[in-house]
Amino acid sequence: MDLLARREHSCWELKTKLINKGWHEQTAEQVVTQLAAERLVSDHRFAENLVQARRQRGHGPVRIRKELSDKGVADDIIDKWLDPRDQDWLDHVRSVREKKFGKEEPGDFKERARQARFLQYRGYTFEQIQRALNNNDLMDD
Repeated sequence: MDLLARREHSCWELKTKLINKGWHEQTAEQVVTQLAAERLVSDHRFAENLVQARRQRGHGPVRIRKELSDKGVADDIIDKWLDPRDQDWLDHVRSVREKKFGKEEPGDFKERARQARFLQYRGYTFEQIQRALNNNDLMDD
């Protein structure tokens, strides 16, 4: 319970931590299953909190998806909380770019490439980066 008091954990992450502390795998699985049944641990809640926290740090959907996947969250849960086609991501990537580089669009290819690398590292899609750098308000579905 001490682990759950500090922050949300995915079921897989909690099970792994228990095993690393010396619990038998079957016992750890039973405990995590019981905690999930009592809604004390939830992959949905974990995903929602992680997406929100990482967005506030300026991370994009690609990077957040990878982190959720690494922590054992199922793809269907990730898809529920993370839609890279959402218009909010475009607004977000523009905000992150402006915060780092200012309001002016990149003047030359070298600066454009530098900004694109930064945004790619932050986890934005190619399309989001292109739209942010071009300041293109149209969003295709």
